[in-house]
Order: sequence, then structure tokens, then C-alpha cells
Amino acid sequence: MLDPHAIKAQDISALNPSELASLAGQLLAQINEQSKHIAEQTKRINADAQAIKWRDAKIESITFQLARLKAWKFGAKTERMSAQQRSLFEETLAADQASLKAQLAALQPSGSSQDRGTPDKQPRRQPKREALAPHLPRVDTRVEPENTNCPSPECGQPMVRVGEDISERLDIVPAQFFVQRQIRGKWACRCCQLMVQEPAAPQVFDNALPTPGLQAHTVISRFCDHMPYYRQEQINARSGVHTPRSTLAAWGGQTGAQLLPLYDAHRAFVLGSRVLHADETPIGLLDPGAGKTKKAYMWAYARGAFEDMPGVVYDFCEGRGGKYPHEFLKGWSGTLVVDAYAGYDATLSLEGRRTANCLAHARRKFDELFKANASPVAAQAIQRIAWLYRIESDAKGLSCEQRLQMRQERSKPLWEELHAWLRLERTQVPDGSAIAKALDYSLNHWQALSEFLSDGAVPVDNNWIENQMRPWGLGRKNWLFIGSQLAGERAAVVMSLLQSAKLHGHDPFAYLKDVLTRLPTQLNSRIEELLPHAWQCAG
Repeated sequence: MLDPHAIKAQDISALNPSELASLAGQLLAQINEQSKHIAEQTKRINADAQAIKWRDAKIESITFQLARLKAWKFGAKTERMSAQQRSLFEETLAADQASLKAQLAALQPSGSSQDRGTPDKQPRRQPKREALAPHLPRVDTRVEPENTNCPSPECGQPMVRVGEDISERLDIVPAQFFVQRQIRGKWACRCCQLMVQEPAAPQVFDNALPTPGLQAHTVISRFCDHMPYYRQEQINARSGVHTPRSTLAAWGGQTGAQLLPLYDAHRAFVLGSRVLHADETPIGLLDPGAGKTKKAYMWAYARGAFEDMPGVVYDFCEGRGGKYPHEFLKGWSGTLVVDAYAGYDATLSLEGRRTANCLAHARRKFDELFKANASPVAAQAIQRIAWLYRIESDAKGLSCEQRLQMRQERSKPLWEELHAWLRLERTQVPDGSAIAKALDYSLNHWQALSEFLSDGAVPVDNNWIENQMRPWGLGRKNWLFIGSQLAGERAAVVMSLLQSAKLHGHDPFAYLKDVLTRLPTQLNSRIEELLPHAWQCAG
């Protein structure tokens, strides 16, 4: 076989036709191989260029947000705020800056030290009682007589212990800080002039003061116990540890940034359910330029109430428009259980999506009239709806197929009877009256209210997601409003994971501490192992 690399130009004329054909075939094969290699390189270069373009755009966006935060911090307009608003804004600012710096550091090329945004190392500163839970440790205090001889003067003989009485009281040792020291030995060979030392254990935040346990405690106190940072600062000070609220806020911001990959994976898990619940609740958002608050919304999406593996994900948005659920639910298809808010109409108009409305909302229209003694019709409506709920209670523990069968046999006749009764009553009440509006609500949304009769996985109401909104209602009473858009997004990230962990019966502190401990060494391909529905404590 001819070697195309060894043959010279003057030798080509001496080749016979078969040798020329062989040479041409070899050259064509080489050209084809090089073309494939060039195409692969071009594809790889284009992909790298797109990745670099996306990263540069992200870095530019984060850098702009950092600059805007600094402008807000030193702007004169912040003087319009009250002392409470300014305090919360300063906390939020510290958390936002730490979060953005952590994201910026993650986007920097590996090995680059420029603008890594590594957080600075913090200075070291120092009626009838129920039975007590059996898992609590017991600390025994023995109480015995000083003299165990018989107290009778005529006897005085040693007595025999014949039993004991035990009383239990609940005690507590307040949260106790301690310094965790990692001592890494150095081993040297004097002959070879070599030294061996184990590397430091990986941490979520390099050179950071808190351990994963303290990070988890700070975040749990903020997002589960709804304790503002200034209260945490006061509590820590009682233990002799100085943790300024800005420091605590920075820890919270860094933690939220590190949990973003888990949030994205958890969002995909929640949207993997073909039955979703959705709801939204208003939350005050601080407007630093105006020195007052404006209304924002926390949206919630939860897997179906009958799912074996529950989960809820939150999405903080500046408004209540239909564009927010439309954007969040891109690519999802199934049945969405919602109230009759018109903002969902555009989202549910897409092919592959069905609407199931909430029977509890329809019932509330009649309940308001019943409590006000405004209409005897309302009492009858409530009674008829109660019959349906009794059937749902019986079907709660059944499979979807069995539940659907029970609904068809028992609920459907009552449902059709209710529909006929509602239409009859509507003809007998004047337009514009309160009872007419209550009747119209059910009749106008009858098809969506009837969805539970065609799918055993669809519940009759949206109470499941409303229960997942309760932590936000409790939080509003403590922190009153969200400090910034970034703070709201961070709260949605953390609360999505913690609330879902509670749905699975996990202790939020144990879950988050373990996640923060394992996160630095967890492979991206196995990030799902840290999600609440799949988590198993490594310890």
C-alpha cells in the first residue's frame, strides 16, 4: 500500500492507474476523516463559545446587580426609610451581596482568582401532662436516705430496698456554641525532605467561620422559625458569641446561593407530577428607592395531594399576572388544581393541560352567607357539599382506580343532583343578590369543578396547596415584608427544600446540615440524592 505522506510529486507520473486509484482512495479517506474531525472541533468550539457567552452575560448581570446594591446602600434616598425598614434593608443588602458574590465565584473560570467574590473570613468572637417523648435522653438524679438503718430505736437493723418512685420533668440546656477544631498532623521524612499532610475537609464556603451545623441553624431559624436576624443576634449574644445581623444575613445569602442546583432539580421533580396544585399569596416587597413597600407574590406549586412522594416548590414574583405561572410551567402537561382566578386561564389554554377547580372555594361562597344568616339556600348547599366530602373521607386511603370507582358509584349521583338543584334555585333568586353570585360561581365553573369525577388522582379541592402556604402567612407576622427581589427568590429556594423535607417527615435541621456537609463533594450527576424525597442521612 502506498504511503501518501512518503510519496513525492515527481513520483506520481511513474504510478500506474491502479496505484493512482489506490492513492486517490487513501487521500479521500484522509480528507473525510479530517473533515469529521474539523466538524467535531467546530461543534465543540461553538458550544464553548455559547457557554462563554452565557457565562459572560450572567457575570455582567450579577456585576450590575452588585453595583446597584452599592448605589442603594450609599444613596440618599434610603434616608426616607423608617428605622425598622432601614434595619431590614441592611440585612437584606448583606445577604444579597453575599449571594451574588457566591454566584459570581461559581461562574469564574477554574483557577482564576480575579473577582472570585470569596467571602471574607469573619473575625472570631466569642392541665394534664402528656408522657414525655421516649427519644429524649434521661439524666437520672438518685435521692436516697443518708442512713439506711431502721430509724426505730428498738431495731436499728439495716433496711432492704424494696422499690422506687420515679418522677419526670422536662429540662433544657440552651443552644451552646463550641469551637470545632480540625487538627491535621504533618509527617516528614528527614532523609527525602518530604512532608505528608491530609488535605482539609471540603466546605461549602472556603475560609468561612461557620460550620454546616451553624449555617443550617441560622437558616432554619430564619426560614422555618421566622426569626429575624436581629433576634438571632440577641440570642447568640446571651451565649457570649457576637454575630452581627449583617454577618448572619451574609451566611444566609451564601447558603441560598449554594442551594440553587438543588432547587432546580427539585423543581423538575415537582413538575414531573401529572397533577399539580397551584396558589399564590401576597407578600410585601421593600422598595428602597421609594422608602416603602409594594405588593409582590409568592407562588406555590405542589405535587398532587394523593402522590406517594409529596413536594412543593415556591416561586417569588413581583406580580400576580398570568405570565408568571405561564413561564414557570413551560413544558409541563397535566391537570392543574387551582381556584377560579383568571390569571391561570392563559396557562391552562395550552394543549395537554386540564383545569380542576376547588370545591372548597365554591363552598366558602355559601358559608359566608350561612354565617351571616343571609340565605336559607346557603345552608342546603353546605349540607349537600358535606355529603360529597364524607365520601372523599372514605376514599382517602384508596388507590386512584378504586377512588374513581367509588366516586362514580357514590359521588356522581349526588353531584348531578346538586347541579340540578343549583340551576333550579338560580331561577328563583333575583340577579345581583348575594346568593345569586354564590350560585353563579359554582354553575359558571361546573366543568372544572367536576374534574374529580373523571380522574381519581384529582382531589375535590385545593386545600393541599393552601396548607403549604401557611408558613408564609406565619412569616409575614414576624418579618412583615421581603427586603428585595433577590431576598424573595432566595427565600423561595430555601423554603422549597425545607417545606418539602417536612412533608417527608425529616427534621429540617438534620436534613439541611447533612446536605451542606455533603454538597461540596456531591457529583452533579447525583445531586438528586440530596433532594427531600430521596434523602437519606449519611450519618
